[in-house]
Amino acid sequence: MNLSSSSKTTAAASTTTLLATERFVHAKSDDTIKIALIGCGGRGSGAAVQAMKTGATKLVAMGDVDENQLAKSLSVLRKQQPDKVDVPPDRQFIGFDAYKQALAECDVAILSTPPGFRSIHFEEAVRQGKHAFLEKPVATDAPGVRRVLEAAKEAKKKNLKVAVGLQRRHQPSYQETIKRIQDGAIGDITSAQCYWLGNSRDGKERLPDEKEMMYQIRNWYYFTWLSGDHIVEQHIHNIDIINWAMGGYPVRAQGMGGRQVRKQLRHGQIFDHHMVEFEYANGARLYSQCRQIRGCDPNVSEAFTGTKGRATLETGRRTFQITGPNAWNLRVRDREDGHQLEHYPFFKAIRENSDYNEAVHGAKSTMTAILGRMATYSGKIVNWDDAFASDLTLLPKEFGEDATPPVLPDKDGWYPTAKPGKTKVL
Repeated sequence: MNLSSSSKTTAAASTTTLLATERFVHAKSDDTIKIALIGCGGRGSGAAVQAMKTGATKLVAMGDVDENQLAKSLSVLRKQQPDKVDVPPDRQFIGFDAYKQALAECDVAILSTPPGFRSIHFEEAVRQGKHAFLEKPVATDAPGVRRVLEAAKEAKKKNLKVAVGLQRRHQPSYQETIKRIQDGAIGDITSAQCYWLGNSRDGKERLPDEKEMMYQIRNWYYFTWLSGDHIVEQHIHNIDIINWAMGGYPVRAQGMGGRQVRKQLRHGQIFDHHMVEFEYANGARLYSQCRQIRGCDPNVSEAFTGTKGRATLETGRRTFQITGPNAWNLRVRDREDGHQLEHYPFFKAIRENSDYNEAVHGAKSTMTAILGRMATYSGKIVNWDDAFASDLTLLPKEFGEDATPPVLPDKDGWYPTAKPGKTKVL
């Protein structure tokens, strides 16, 4: 990692820690760890490759509802890690129960389906006694969050290791900046801002004779029950940084949002912009913005204002700065691959049999983003306790190709969207 001279000492320490971790992982390679990939999209395939780079590992099973998607992923993985992919046809599982079959073959599960399924799959992984890497977010509604937290308790009892894909927590730049904030470099935090303002993937058109459930899963990003909306699926990264620095979670939220450019049938239900004001127990406010509209100014960053200074963390520019009496600056010249870094301590903990469970902060940051979505969808002030206790589930009652999804199009093909002032979220 190449950094500016003002941060060479910090960089050296972080790099030494990383290299020590890598050496350990590769040194402790007597027993091959068997991996199953459940959810064979781009992020899942990437996570599988990154997991296989941690030492003596082998991908032994895969599961997905889409046979073509699994085949595509398997082809890519065999090219990238030819010596570590051993997934014959009898360990390629297709269908809504594929996750159960794939879990039975592995030591570690990579859970990377659309987020709506995450709590169900994690619960089953724990039941079967498997370590698990959960991509973020870990749920799309409050019942799912509670389900993850309960499964996390059981995982701890069973001595299972749990990782969550909030990779910024494993990047040295973020670790050093948050440590300085928590050590008082800017004093008491009075307010914060976080942004994910950028573009997004487009929706997918329906295929001829495609069943409704399969279409929604294939176009999962645009359905709230599957993705949580982009405030949950994407903006969680920024929100999690704020929670990390604050050492807690907000007590209430209010906000606004809507759909300005998502005007095609393929755009499903989700908003294209959200603005939320979160309030923490100490009275500090977080002003949160996320937007997916092309042609607008981009910004992916976090900032904190304190009684003694200000901290800014700019992912895009790779700059981290504190102003005030404890001024400090870090410039990351080479990209930190957080997606890779997050796997080293997880597999290290498995090999060392040490405590490792990221499920609680993963679930509670997911709940924070859901709280924000509740505020924007409803146009109401929503309290954390009410949101967390909500029994309003977004998931269908049953799963299967012929099952009925929780939302259906009208006669013209339009899906129901939230209407602030009318939509019920509790």
